[in-house]
Parts: sequence; C-alpha cells; structure tokens
Amino acid sequence: MATQQLNPEASSKVLERLRGKHVLITGTTGFLGKVVLEKLIRAVPDIGGIHLLIRGNKRHPDARDRFFEEIATSSVFDRLRQDDNEAFETFIEDRVHCVTGEVTEPLFGLSADRFRKLAGGIDVVVNSAASVNFREELDKALAINTRCLDNVAELARQNKSLAVLQVSTCYVNGMNSGQITETVIKPAGEAIPRSTEGYYEIEELVRLLEDKIADVRSRYSGKALEKKLVDLGIREANHYGWSDTYTFTKWLGEQLLFKALSGRALTIVRPSIIESALEEPAPGWIEGVKVADAIILAYAREKVTLFPGKRAGVIDVIPVDLVANAIILAAAEAVADSPRHRIYQCCSGSSNPVSLGQFIDHLMAESKANFAEYDQLFYRQPTKPFIAVNRRLFDAVVGGMRIPLSITGKVLRMLGQNRELKVLRNLDTTRSLATIFGFYTAPDYIFRNDDLLALASRMGELDKVLFPVDARQIDWSVYLRKIHLAGLNRYALKERKVYSLRSAKARKKAA
Repeated sequence: MATQQLNPEASSKVLERLRGKHVLITGTTGFLGKVVLEKLIRAVPDIGGIHLLIRGNKRHPDARDRFFEEIATSSVFDRLRQDDNEAFETFIEDRVHCVTGEVTEPLFGLSADRFRKLAGGIDVVVNSAASVNFREELDKALAINTRCLDNVAELARQNKSLAVLQVSTCYVNGMNSGQITETVIKPAGEAIPRSTEGYYEIEELVRLLEDKIADVRSRYSGKALEKKLVDLGIREANHYGWSDTYTFTKWLGEQLLFKALSGRALTIVRPSIIESALEEPAPGWIEGVKVADAIILAYAREKVTLFPGKRAGVIDVIPVDLVANAIILAAAEAVADSPRHRIYQCCSGSSNPVSLGQFIDHLMAESKANFAEYDQLFYRQPTKPFIAVNRRLFDAVVGGMRIPLSITGKVLRMLGQNRELKVLRNLDTTRSLATIFGFYTAPDYIFRNDDLLALASRMGELDKVLFPVDARQIDWSVYLRKIHLAGLNRYALKERKVYSLRSAKARKKAA
C-alpha cells in the first residue's frame, strides 16, 4: 500500500485528530505492540509523541537502551528504514520517549511525581501488555492481565481527559455460543454479580482467587508450586465459564476497567486469533509462533496428524495489521469524541469466515504442491494427512493408542531399540497441543464486528485506505497459502537480522 503517495490532507479524521497528540503504549516488546508502533510512525507523521513503557532487565536496566537493542532492531521497521532511514532515525530520537517501568508494580514502579508527570503529558494510553500464555500460573496471569489495570485506571484519575484503550481478546467470550456481539460478556459458568451499569462486580472474586493462591503457596514450592498454580488457574477458569487462564483474567481486566473508568473514555479492542500481516509493514510479517502456527509447525514436522476440531466450525483468524489499524481508529475516535465506553471486535468470522476444514485443506494443498519453497518450515514433504475429528473420538484414539504403545516402548528400550519412541513422543505432542488449543479448533460461536465496521465508515475516505479493518479484503487461499506460510518461513523460523540504530549513527559520524 503506497501510503506515501497519498495526500494526507485529503480527508483523514485520524491524521487530524492525532496531530500533536501524545500516546503511551505498553507491550511494545510484543508482536502487536511493535506493529502499532511502526504504523503510527509511518502513517501518522504529525503525532506529537509516542511514549513507551518498557521494563528494564539485567542486560538493559534502562528502557531506552532496551528499546534500541531489542525493539528498534526488529524487521518490523525494515520498510521505514528503506523508505527514509534518516527520517526514521530522527523520529525515533525526537519523538519516541522511553519510560523505564513495570506494568505490574504500583504506579508502574515510578515515583508519585514521575507518574503524575507521565499521566499529565499524554492524551491516550494503549495498553497491549499481557500474558498470552493460555496455561499461565494464576498469580502471574492475574497480575499482568487484571491487577495491573489499576495503574492504567490511575493514569486516567490523574488526567481526567485521558482516553484509555485496552487491548483485550474476542475470547473473553469464554464458553458462550452463538453470535457474539461487541458488548459486555456474561460468564458462561458460575454466576458473578452484575452492576446496574452492566459490568460485573469482580472484587470479591479476585480476593477469593488470591486467597486460593496464598493457600497453594503455603503448601507447595518449586516446580510443584508452579504446576499447582497452573492447575488452579485452569480449574477456576473452567468453573466460571472460560477454557483457560488467559481469557478468564482478560475478562476480569475488562470488568475492572469498566468500573474504575465509569463515565470516562474507555475503549476495549478485542482481536480474535492474531496472525501475520496481510499487507503492512510487509505481507506475512510475524514475530514468533502464534496460536495456529504451533499446530502448523507440528504438522510440518510430522508430529501431528490427528487433532480435535470441528471442520465446519469457523476458526477466527485476523491479520495483525488490521488489528493495529483498528486500535489507531479507536484511539483517534476516543481523543476527539465524548467520553464513554466503547467495545470493538476485530475479527473475520461474521464477514469473511474461513472454516477449520478450509484452513487445513489450504495448508495440506500448499505443503503438497510447494513444500520446498518453505525450507525453514518443511524439512521434507509431509506424507500423512492432517485430520480433524470430534473430541470424543480424538480422546478415544489417542488414549487407546497410548497404553499399548507405552508397554511396547518399555520392551523395546530393554532391547536397546527406540522405534516406537518417536510415535510416543508424537502422541505426547498431539495431546499437549490439543490440551492447550483444542477449544479454539472446535468453535461454537461467531464473533461480530458491526460496530468496528461502523467506526471505519465514520472516518474519512483516506482513512479507509490508510487504516483498513474490514476482513472482507482477505482472500483466504492467497493469505494462508502464500502470505502466511511464507511469513512463517521468513520471519518466525529464521534468526533475526541484527541492526542497531546507534551503531548506524556511529558509522555515519565516523564516515
């Protein structure tokens, strides 16, 4: 998309509303946060400033040092470097401000005065920091997905005009079925008290969870403690109507903000399964292995041939650039319109659905025809099909095979042979992936994004080109077979190219 050839003054409400504004972003060490940052730098050149809250670490205690070494080196910025490297470096030096802080510590670990100055110097905060581990220890998931939002709310208390944008997930839906609209989600399990304003009262529930965490901590330590906290998270999530700890604690976080920011500007953006970029910053750009990719990779390496899933079910995948665009559109709306609560879902299931069966068929067809083009993904052409079956049949097949194979394995080990051990390991891989992702491959719901599409239609004509959010532009055959697999092969499975802005500047000065 040749955005540099467009007249930015044509009719863009986004560029007009974000001109001179200051945005605080958390989570820019993550996949989505990097894409949001890159798009703001490239497409909103008149933004006042971008503030990044980054945790220091042992190697880089200072946020700016960590930014230059771990974020600015990302291939997500290759397009900016190629278009005008000097302008990119100048923007970074002048308008990207790094704040050393930790989202889970009170006031982000800042002094009261420093926190107050931060709050007063920004117009909108985009909180994309999260633990996306589906089987996280409950205390850690609560800290980063729920409790840390007290800090975000405190920013808004100290700056009454601040707009808050929380990146959540469509899967706060939990185990509800049917058409899932852009509204406050009702728990599918144990009842939780609901306020007259529509959100759910979670304080007592969070205290109960923390009491259970303290009880587990008093009885276990080390690896046993970690396992018990994971098990506790899954058990509590299931009890209240969620499949995993991640989505449960993200839902809790939404309720915390709904209450804390009553009458204030709060926007919740809920993406579905975020995958590689459709177009920007480059087709297929991705960082790391995401939800669907773990299964793709296991199939490519011939570790998984059978998986629990509903072939006719809609697997809701959305490219990361459409999510970043939705965040920017929502931020532009929030800073200019009357303060209220808004919810937008960024998804594909209602407007351009792709079924799990179609997803698998595209993968198998491409691997059969062109596996050699993806040298980091496919070591050889897969010889076995990838089959989705219902959960009961999957459990019966995998469970039934595991017992006799384990006995055979013991005998073969005694004889010094391992022929069956590979089969056992593959079964264990299949079972592990099914435990983590099985809920997402047997969907019984359709996410709707009517409100997000209405938001896009309210913006200027240029915004439709600069910040597209409509999943109907996706050709699933092209995206899955050519863009996404190529992106996995190029970006996720190869070592990152090392680049340093500071070293580049040093070389320029030396010359």
